[in-house]
Amino acid sequence: MTDIVIIGGGIVGLSTAYSLSKRFPHARLIVLEKEDSWSKHQTGNNSGVIHSGIYYKPGSLKAKFAKEGNTELIDFCQKHNVNYEQCGKIIVATKQDELPHIKNLYQRGIANELELSMIGPDQIKEEEPYVQGIQAVKVPSAGIVDYKQVCLALVSTLEKHGVELLLNTEVKSIVEKSEHVDIITNQREFTARYVVNCGGLHSDRLAKMTGLTPDLKIIPFRGEYFELKPEKQYLVKNLIYPVPNPEFPFLGVHFTRMINGGVEAGPNAVLGLKREGYSKRDINFKDAAEIMLYSGFWKMARKYWKEGTVEIWRSFSKKAFVKSLQELVPDIQESDIIPSPSGVRAQALRSNGSLVDDFFIEQSKRSINVCNAPSPAATACFPIGREIARRVPEIEYNLFAAK
Repeated sequence: MTDIVIIGGGIVGLSTAYSLSKRFPHARLIVLEKEDSWSKHQTGNNSGVIHSGIYYKPGSLKAKFAKEGNTELIDFCQKHNVNYEQCGKIIVATKQDELPHIKNLYQRGIANELELSMIGPDQIKEEEPYVQGIQAVKVPSAGIVDYKQVCLALVSTLEKHGVELLLNTEVKSIVEKSEHVDIITNQREFTARYVVNCGGLHSDRLAKMTGLTPDLKIIPFRGEYFELKPEKQYLVKNLIYPVPNPEFPFLGVHFTRMINGGVEAGPNAVLGLKREGYSKRDINFKDAAEIMLYSGFWKMARKYWKEGTVEIWRSFSKKAFVKSLQELVPDIQESDIIPSPSGVRAQALRSNGSLVDDFFIEQSKRSINVCNAPSPAATACFPIGREIARRVPEIEYNLFAAK
């Protein structure tokens, strides 16, 4: 019998295995990943930002874990020779009506115990010479990293700790019993004392397999990016963000310098009709039907239809996309950007139409399910993993330690 099976080989699953291996060094741990490589979906398709925690409600798991995770992620990168840069970012107000929002954002960051500064037009130009702004929040703790490289370092560390890592192993069903859990996969069956679900885009389905009925469904949102042509990358030094619309749960298109070179512009946020659909043509009828038959989706759509219409238009109109970018960097032209690979965000949505705003972990007797872990989950991966490890009942420690 295995002690703990972790489902999901993204950064949250791997960091959870890392924390469990440290808490229970004698336990037998197995990580199952359905793909043929690690970090293939959300982790491997994000923009590589190390977040600070400025955006999140004080006292929330996102706020707490982003701040802690920022420090721990950088420490891990230093220890394991993963390239990163704490380059900082600016969040820029370009219009007068954004000033109250940026002031509120600054106050939220202070409440989250971040080191910030409010800067004016001259200082904005010093930070980013081609940005046109009237006020900005400077966030020194933000940075950039390649999360795939972080995952490879985690895999190497887990192997040294004796954790079994299995690719091409897709979970088909989970049967939770009083004293153990049976996990049936396309390869073979596993029996474990506990199962941890870090299934990302499929976390709600896996949670239901354990017998839980959480009031949420994962809705995939595709984030589409462009990148600056090499000869135009001088327009962006580091990270440039707009003031987020407080009525809309996404950050708006922004500029991100990448740790491996290049500058990304985006993303927008459009509904995906496939949970792992990275292009407009990707449709899975099961995934699409689940969305269309879910009452929570239509309640959300009624609330955000104006913002959603703008996102869809920006998806199909490069001119509209560039117009949004020009609010931050007026010199950007359509000819300066080319398409870049998209990502998909797994966002949990409740039946009342509200988006699950915080990280959300649901438990049964023998399972722990990470049901909502969108951005900044990559930054916060180590605190998330530690929290999951903490929730494995203490009574089992002596059993593990004695092996």
